[in-house]
Amino acid sequence: MNDLPADLAQRALAHEARNEPYVRATVVRAERPASARAGDTALLDADGTLHGFVGGHCVQGSVRDYGLQTLASGEPLLLRVLPGAPSRTAGEGAVEVSNPCLSGGAIEIFLQPQLPAPHLLVFGDTPVARALRALGACLDLDVELADGSAASPAAGDAAVIVASHGEDEEPALAAALAAGVPYIALVASAKRAAAVLASLDVDDDARQRIHSPAGLPLGARTPAETALSILAEFTALRAQARDEGTESTESTDHAEPADQALAGSTQAVDPVCGMHVTVAAGTLQATAGGVVTYFCSPSCRLAFVAEPDRYAALS
Repeated sequence: MNDLPADLAQRALAHEARNEPYVRATVVRAERPASARAGDTALLDADGTLHGFVGGHCVQGSVRDYGLQTLASGEPLLLRVLPGAPSRTAGEGAVEVSNPCLSGGAIEIFLQPQLPAPHLLVFGDTPVARALRALGACLDLDVELADGSAASPAAGDAAVIVASHGEDEEPALAAALAAGVPYIALVASAKRAAAVLASLDVDDDARQRIHSPAGLPLGARTPAETALSILAEFTALRAQARDEGTESTESTDHAEPADQALAGSTQAVDPVCGMHVTVAAGTLQATAGGVVTYFCSPSCRLAFVAEPDRYAALS
């Protein structure tokens, strides 16, 4: 954090203390007359609020748009904004956006998503549970051991793994299903797993969401090998969901914070310049005839307010 201004460093630490995702945006190159300079930095909250300075409103809209996308993908992105008719050209790890409102020059901004470690709730104090915690630390996972009798999975939990070997398995599984946790696993033999699943007061679709026997079929024999197979399955399914553009098939109420940010954002078109605008906290707007219209820059908003009828059909 030493390379951040004091106020942004404090904000970043607060996000991390609360396990909140955010994006660090850093200007890596600027051509005059761009208002920002190389090294300028801003932080983008998951709700689209931008703190710091990396350019004027014309640039901020693109930072907000693509910053929220990096939160969902988990991948950094180089954003280049330059003057010209509205257009977007994407390549591997980079995107170029033309903005007619930009007064001149060009600016390149590196967007780095800062995501909290996925939280895995493991029920049980068994060798497999302890092996999951130890191996999870090597994978930068936040693994918490808990008692199944007091199961309380949170909406943002990435996984619930029941490894209590017969103790309070049903309440833990039921709580995980109710919370919409993306990955739920039961450590048990096929015979015992069938009996536990049959005892749950849920429909067959819900039962099918529980992975048991837990883990990939690696021929695991020791607790450590079992933990490895479970975390391998979790990693594979998580990557598959990410590639498909979502961390969960559940509603966004149960999505992780980064995905909630993207799912909660909408796109609008600035009727003055034609730029796409991400509707989020701080997005410029005006109301005419009961309709809210969003803008990429103050100049576009002023033009609309002066002649709302001219642009109404494009809103």
